[in-house]
Amino acid sequence: MKKIETITSAENPLIRRLSVLVRSPRRAAKENVFLVEGLRLAEMAARSDGQILHAVLTERALAAERAAILAEQLHLRGVPVNCVPPRLFAACAETDAPQGILLLMQRPPRRSLTDLVHAAEKVPFYLALDRVQDPGNVGMILRTADAAGAAGVILLRGCADVYSSKVVRATMGSLFYVPFISGVDDEELLRFAQEQSLYLYAAACDADAVTHFAADLCRPTIVVLGNEANGVSERLLGACQHLYVPMCGQAESLNVASAATAILYESMRQRNYEKNCCTQ
Repeated sequence: MKKIETITSAENPLIRRLSVLVRSPRRAAKENVFLVEGLRLAEMAARSDGQILHAVLTERALAAERAAILAEQLHLRGVPVNCVPPRLFAACAETDAPQGILLLMQRPPRRSLTDLVHAAEKVPFYLALDRVQDPGNVGMILRTADAAGAAGVILLRGCADVYSSKVVRATMGSLFYVPFISGVDDEELLRFAQEQSLYLYAAACDADAVTHFAADLCRPTIVVLGNEANGVSERLLGACQHLYVPMCGQAESLNVASAATAILYESMRQRNYEKNCCTQ
């Protein structure tokens, strides 16, 4: 393995930059970068086509076989790798018990909704998130969409930043693999649905709603899930067939990530395990 340069000064430009970025999400967004912390996430990032700008590891982390293999993979990709003492790593880390592995990554250019079409299957199923603001929910939905084989996730304006540290951790690496588009407005979504002949559902519990079991999720579909407190906007509700996930207990409602999981797996069941479902 190529010799890894060691950084020992807190005044090193890289350490100063990382320590600022980890404490200032706005600065990270302005510089169009984000941070990935931890071995598993770093391994997933290294296997993806994401642009890794720099890697920082502690000596203790590098002593482990998996981290050493990761460092070699990064070297082969031309990524600068540095070793730092624990006290410097702590200044760059956000987690309480850091694993000693941190990547600085470039945010990819914002794509358009038509980019989803090129990556999608013939009969696509998309989730759209309407002002879902909790980072844990957004991250969990991206992770589940990846697991259930969704064609993509569309994040409308007002959703949590996909590249915030909490969202990145909650995706458990699916951020690098599930197609998604962020910063979309209502009109863009409705126009996309019309142009691509996508059937629109919105999560809402009212007299006109059908259960997610009764909804036809085999056809080209977008399901819209709404804000944790206020649900889907009136504009989108008026343009969509309503569906809901039924409940038997005393809970008033489901967490949006839980509802997304139920709907995603019902779509997967219908498409992959229902004999009469039209599949590609």
